[in-house]
Order: sequence, then C-alpha cells, then structure tokens
Amino acid sequence: MDGRQKCGQAAALFDEKAVFVHMGGSWGTEQELNIIKSGGIWYKQADIHEVSVKIIDNTAILLNRITLIAVVGGNEVTNPFMVTEVYVKQNGSWKLGSLSFTKLLTPGDR
Repeated sequence: MDGRQKCGQAAALFDEKAVFVHMGGSWGTEQELNIIKSGGIWYKQADIHEVSVKIIDNTAILLNRITLIAVVGGNEVTNPFMVTEVYVKQNGSWKLGSLSFTKLLTPGDR
C-alpha cells in the first residue's frame, strides 16, 4: 500500500480538527496526512504490550503501551511509547480527535 492509499484511509478516520503529538512536535490533520503521504514517518512494526479502553459518553480513550520500530527521515528507530488515542462519536461513527505518542523511560534511561 502506497502513501496515497494510507492517506485516504487515515483521512476517513481523522476529524479535520484532530491534533497529533509525536516526538518531533505537534500539528493538525493536514500536516499529519502530508507526513503519511510523503512517507516521512513509516511505522515498520508495533509490538503491543497492553491496551485499555475507557468510554465516557461519546468519547473513547485508548491507551496502548507499545514498542515501535519506525523509519523516520531514513533512519530506523525503536522506542517504547504509551500511545493515547481519543475518539469522538459523531453522527454514529467514531472520528479520531487526538493521537499522542509519549516516550516511556526504560531502566537504562535513568
């Protein structure tokens, strides 16, 4: 699947006002879609260790503890993250409102 196909799938899921937080900064939906389309960040592999879901009215909050292998700017990197996804139910469907990657400390980081 190329960047345009991934971008189209993501655009259907993301709310136009969504926010994204990565290690390199934070931005809105348009920039996130451009990054996906260009291949600026390529998620190579995600090992999922824990998942939790909390639903509050029309809001779903997902916490995922993962180890992510990604290619960023041509360099392969591996990082432990807590990924927070916030979805809002609108007109019967769920839209992503926020996606945040928080790097977790490992014993060697202290």
